[in-house]
Amino acid sequence: MRFVRLVAFFVLALVAGAVPALASQAAPYLDQQVLFKASQDPGYFCFRIPAIVRTNAGTLLAFAEGRKNNCGDATDIDLVMKRSTDGGRTWSALQVVNAGNGDTHGNPVPIVDAQTGRIILISTYNPGRADSGACAVPCARTPHEQYSDDDGLTWSAATDISAQATRADWNGWYASGPVHGIQLTTGPHKGRLVFGVNAETGDGPNSVKNFGALVYSDDHGASWHIGAVDSYDHPVGTTYTQKPSEISVLQLPDGSVYAGGREQGGTDVGNRDYAISRDGGETFSTPFTTIPDLVTPMVQGSLLRLRYEGPARILFSSPSDTDRRRWMMIRSSYDDGRTWEDAEQGTQLTTDWSGYSDLVQIDGFHARSADVGLLYEGGAVDARDEIRFDRFNTEYLGYRTSAGPATPDVSGEHADSYVQGGASTGDGVFGNGLVLDGTDDWVRVPYDKDQLPGSGDFTYTGWFRYGAATGPQVLFWLGGMNSAPQVWFRGEPANNRLIATMTTSAGTKSVSTPSAYADQQWHHVALERTGGEVKIYVDGVLAASGADVAGSVSQTVAFQLQLGERLDGGYRFDGGFDEVRFYRRALTTAELEQIRLTNAPVASGEVLRLPLDRVSR
Repeated sequence: MRFVRLVAFFVLALVAGAVPALASQAAPYLDQQVLFKASQDPGYFCFRIPAIVRTNAGTLLAFAEGRKNNCGDATDIDLVMKRSTDGGRTWSALQVVNAGNGDTHGNPVPIVDAQTGRIILISTYNPGRADSGACAVPCARTPHEQYSDDDGLTWSAATDISAQATRADWNGWYASGPVHGIQLTTGPHKGRLVFGVNAETGDGPNSVKNFGALVYSDDHGASWHIGAVDSYDHPVGTTYTQKPSEISVLQLPDGSVYAGGREQGGTDVGNRDYAISRDGGETFSTPFTTIPDLVTPMVQGSLLRLRYEGPARILFSSPSDTDRRRWMMIRSSYDDGRTWEDAEQGTQLTTDWSGYSDLVQIDGFHARSADVGLLYEGGAVDARDEIRFDRFNTEYLGYRTSAGPATPDVSGEHADSYVQGGASTGDGVFGNGLVLDGTDDWVRVPYDKDQLPGSGDFTYTGWFRYGAATGPQVLFWLGGMNSAPQVWFRGEPANNRLIATMTTSAGTKSVSTPSAYADQQWHHVALERTGGEVKIYVDGVLAASGADVAGSVSQTVAFQLQLGERLDGGYRFDGGFDEVRFYRRALTTAELEQIRLTNAPVASGEVLRLPLDRVSR
């Protein structure tokens, strides 16, 4: 796969004139090492919350929270650091930059002032706990600032900047970053320092309002100002649309500030959100908006705009599983954050558990190839096992990697879908169908807002044939996993049933048929939500029905619609599909019969129609 990515990069870059010649390209590489780990850095129970910057001298400064007594967020925490003067190949011994002395000193936000050479470190304090519990709301959290003028060798004492960087109503919660901050390099505010914060208003023991904000300094960190602020109410016991937090910032080529956040449980679709400031971070010109198809669990992520002679590119680091913190991945945007690579196009750095991360450009500022570093939480057992540092170059990432062979959507929505794993066409019911091998074949349908069924009726319909394998096999999956809003439909030959399950914020319900239809013959199936019921039709006969669960099946998590596998890669289908459709309404029995008997067009409410009769390579 890496070879395919590399070849694709060279071919596309040469065609586009992005590189002068093949020979000028650097060889792809990936170097990985463990940087912070309790067993190699005695005195700490675990390390979390990485942040990293490159100084004017080219030194890399890697920061983390050293958690002494346990791995809780509000324990006795020191801010610790290691230095590298050779591009991250080797590192110094651990240095305590800010001792907690029983309290929590965390959420590191390092910022390099390129004009003065000073490295500023923002952090957030709260009283420490002896146990591993969280800081109770309201949590007295205060931002602090310290600095180094000798390339990170020594650090000043920290000073409280609460009077400048917080508000009186931010009394429930406050958090700096955690991730590197930036200095603006162009525009009327050139030289301005900017970092992101998240705050909450408390009402007694409850948080009732959330704020995503930017803080900036125009005097090299001597004073700070609260700039852009976007807020969202989340009263106790009610739903809310968004809750942006853990904000990473970058400057776009036009001088705007892009603020990307972790989306924490709002009803808007997606686990990432972003806002834009066009006045250097003083106000948001666009409010925080979710990114529905950027698949990641609820977790902090990092952003980095590459500064090099290659194609314009922003990198995003985050785990890439839909709901669990694992599979750390680098994904790219080539259009200033308007669109992002999906999880098939991105570059996975590990299959292990992984969590928080931060990106830094190491070298290549005046070359067509950039060297990049990623500091991230990872582990074979738990994402909090250790903090790793990965070095790689843009050649390792590839360039505009294909999302896979496509099969056309003829519904009019143009959601041509991507065929993964090498699935190919074979005999179907109406012309060709798609043959999946049960090992690595599946189909990903790209996101379109018109596909969201919400709390309304819907119909999935199609043909399937299977029976060689007896394990659970997915026909159709939409939404999230575990307790997240979702609807899925699968065959279970070993249990002799087809089963459909629907989950909303109100709970989960399932219906199942008395047969699995695993006879390796073609069967037509329809799954409907209609009038408070879930119905399964097989070969024109109502095979199962039951009450649905009220509420939306498509909210909160990153949106995914897949055929042939569960969202985490499990339960892959071994057999064939043909003529798959999805409607945002319930079809009548007469319409279902027209589709089953003659493959008739039924356009009303149709948001996806995959004949699956051809795959473009």
